[in-house]
Amino acid sequence: MTQPNKPTTAELEILAALWEHSPATVREIYETLNKRKQTKYTTVLKFLQIMHEKGLVKRDAKAKAHIYRPVQSQRQTQKNLVSDLLDKAFRGSALSLVQHVLEAKPASPDDLEAMRRMINEAEAKGEKK
Repeated sequence: MTQPNKPTTAELEILAALWEHSPATVREIYETLNKRKQTKYTTVLKFLQIMHEKGLVKRDAKAKAHIYRPVQSQRQTQKNLVSDLLDKAFRGSALSLVQHVLEAKPASPDDLEAMRRMINEAEAKGEKK
């Protein structure tokens, strides 16, 4: 399967609604988005049509109202976006990425502890190879 195109910021908002409430009709997605930010039904519809063409969502047109589902999970989409950012903005340096993340928004003590565990797990995996 080919990797879908990368979603824009607006498309990520629609995907977030779908990850929460999938499968969903245009109306359901519109209502979810409208709770967060004023939007128009026709705008959501147009974005979903574009996203379908880009391969970001699947559409079931059997029923009167089209039913949409994301092609990739939230985790896979995030992984692809971070990988792309890492390559383009940080020349593949995970250290540089993490430094910038921690400078931009300080991590909570719980987050820092979770990061330490992840680092330990990554080191353990590296030693097994």
